[in-house]
Amino acid sequence: MTGTPRLHRAGPALLQRARGLRPLIEHEAGQAEAQGRLTAPVVDALHETGVCGMWVPAPLGGAELSPRELLAVIEQLSYADASTGWVAMITTLENGAAGAYLGDEAVEHMYKGPRMPLLAGQGTRPGTAARVAGGYRLTGRWSFGSGMLHAQYTHSLAIVEDTGEPRMFVTPVEDITMLGNWDVLGLRATGSIDYAIDGVFVPEPYTHPFALDEPRRGGAIYRLGLLDQALLCHSGWALGVGRRLLDELIGHVGARAGRPGQLAGSDAFHTGFARAEATFRAAAALVHQTWDDTERVLESGGRLDVRQETLVRLALNHITSTVAEVARFVYASGGTSALREGPIQRLFRDVHAGTAHITSGPAALAECGRELAGLAPGEAWAVLGLEA
Repeated sequence: MTGTPRLHRAGPALLQRARGLRPLIEHEAGQAEAQGRLTAPVVDALHETGVCGMWVPAPLGGAELSPRELLAVIEQLSYADASTGWVAMITTLENGAAGAYLGDEAVEHMYKGPRMPLLAGQGTRPGTAARVAGGYRLTGRWSFGSGMLHAQYTHSLAIVEDTGEPRMFVTPVEDITMLGNWDVLGLRATGSIDYAIDGVFVPEPYTHPFALDEPRRGGAIYRLGLLDQALLCHSGWALGVGRRLLDELIGHVGARAGRPGQLAGSDAFHTGFARAEATFRAAAALVHQTWDDTERVLESGGRLDVRQETLVRLALNHITSTVAEVARFVYASGGTSALREGPIQRLFRDVHAGTAHITSGPAALAECGRELAGLAPGEAWAVLGLEA
């Protein structure tokens, strides 16, 4: 690619279609949770509306949404159902990255069908890759392959043995062993099982450096690199589930207003709800402000500096911890309705599963504080830590 990639915007049509999927997604959520994966009608609808191509480069027929457009679509899907939003954000992030960064041979094969390919996998705990003629031999075991039961390809991090280079490797799901152990507190419908690969040959065009931030195809969003795009994913998810939690509590309390002893007449509840609403809105505002600034940087042809990299990490960490606080308040306020199977109980479990993700962990927050306090001069972000 020559010149500086431009930031692509697709407009509001995909957001409107995503919003229109809410009745179907909500109807299917219970069955999806019971079977441990999204139902076929929901997956079909995600394809038919173009959601599965929301991150794919425009030259490959995708929507290639801008960061703010992606935030809005992921928020809508996650509001409808946390597991659906999670599967959509992860599989589309990875098919977008594959389309932007893989070699021509891989892309010509993967993106030639009537549907966008879905990718799933793990990019934190690496396997190993031995260099051989024409590619690599990939071996490893990866935990929490988000959306694996919905994917046609895996997208796995491994370290190249002779160089120590971290690379991403794309393999057909037929080449992996699915370990089938998705027995978890929340996000049960995501099908995010552990998987293993034993000495599978991966051709060179089906790999790319983990830290690659210059796309072969598509525009400026891919200059963020894989990690920053993942931060965007999880931020949109937290926005959706946090708003849904508060709205569910509004409906719960309103349906019981006027009855003796109900929360609707409690000053303590009124105060607590006001604080929860304000805290969530403030955290959401930081997310939006941070990604608004990011778009301006990308539009100008620039890259994020260290402080901007800090802020996208801080915004995600803050919205995630805030939503966890909101979930605890909503659950405590929901009484026996929250205890029983239903939206509040499921959201409570899903939120606490989501907070366990490494991108929102305490180590990243501590590094943000170190940089913001001026204690990391000359250091730059390397994944979730600062290095000189």
